[in-house]
Amino acid sequence: MSDLRFESAGVLGAGLVSALFATTRSERLGSEHYEGFRAEGQPVMFVFWHGQLLPLVHYHQHEGIVVLVSEHDDGEYITRVIERHGFGAVRGSSTRGGTKGLRGLVRAARDGRDLGVTPDGPRGPRGVFKPGALLAAQMAGLPVVPLSVRASSGWRFRSWDGFLMPRPFSKITLQYHAPVWVSREADRHDLEVLAEELAAVLNRGEDES
Repeated sequence: MSDLRFESAGVLGAGLVSALFATTRSERLGSEHYEGFRAEGQPVMFVFWHGQLLPLVHYHQHEGIVVLVSEHDDGEYITRVIERHGFGAVRGSSTRGGTKGLRGLVRAARDGRDLGVTPDGPRGPRGVFKPGALLAAQMAGLPVVPLSVRASSGWRFRSWDGFLMPRPFSKITLQYHAPVWVSREADRHDLEVLAEELAAVLNRGEDES
């Protein structure tokens, strides 16, 4: 019964996402920050806040991106929806279940797949970039591309991540910031410093009008 519940929610959720974004229009800023890598066959790691996931499910669908998803029940719902939009899913996190998730991400990257990671997931705090999210990029030698999402009009859920639901007919802006490489020699302190810098980039991108 549980599997049927998840599957039904996945079908319904995928349909609602498609219907909503059929009415929106989009603008992409800085797409050269990842398109050049793709042209060279170099996978990248996109990092973005958990609350901005929904528009990306639509605007990056069927690109084969592998996303790190929580092992909680809410992660199962997300997995069913994103798989219907052509994403792969690795279950785990940068905290609990992190080792399993890390291994899955590294395998996907070495298979040539782009990665998508929400460094403040799976349970927050909102806007806090957990440095563990950078380990996969370090191990697999991936450039990290910070990605901010804004909507001209939308709702914010009263959830820990302030989940963004754009209104119908709104304009969605996807801003890809300059890529950052994680040094092979970087230690935990270095990763923490880089995480703080990337958090600042993501927050500025979210706040820009």
